[in-house]
Amino acid sequence: MIKRALEAFCQVLRVAVGVLIAALIVPVAMQVIARYTGLIPVYLWTEELAKFIFIWIVMLGSMIAVWEGTHFDVHVVPDARTRLGKLIQRGFVLAMVSLFAVLFAYYGIGYAKFGSIQQSVMMQVNLLVIYITVPLAGIGWALFALYRLWEAVCDFRQTRGVAE
Repeated sequence: MIKRALEAFCQVLRVAVGVLIAALIVPVAMQVIARYTGLIPVYLWTEELAKFIFIWIVMLGSMIAVWEGTHFDVHVVPDARTRLGKLIQRGFVLAMVSLFAVLFAYYGIGYAKFGSIQQSVMMQVNLLVIYITVPLAGIGWALFALYRLWEAVCDFRQTRGVAE
């Protein structure tokens, strides 16, 4: 049940990223047309909007990457050969992702509060719209990484007696 809920949440994130990528086309196209053709005036807010959309795409995409296990990790030791070694390696990575996720969520709240007292220069939008992505991403990373860690431990426990 938890897995289905998290997968549904991730599907919502995928759709949101798709919509944001489609929306990113508008301000970027306006910038290109304005700069190279002169058909429309140069609107400065398009650059700011494109930046805001891109930030949301990156943060939502990073949550999807944690769920799908496609986030980056650095291999500094050879891959383990035993099931226990593989669990330890995977568990360590997921535990570190979870730790940093909780830190992002915790400190991101203060960061978002700081953003809530600021306005963007061109669009005059409250910057909470952008700063809130940090604690939201931290919460998403933590949910997904902790679930994957729990799943890895359960898989190890279920196959403990099975020969490799």
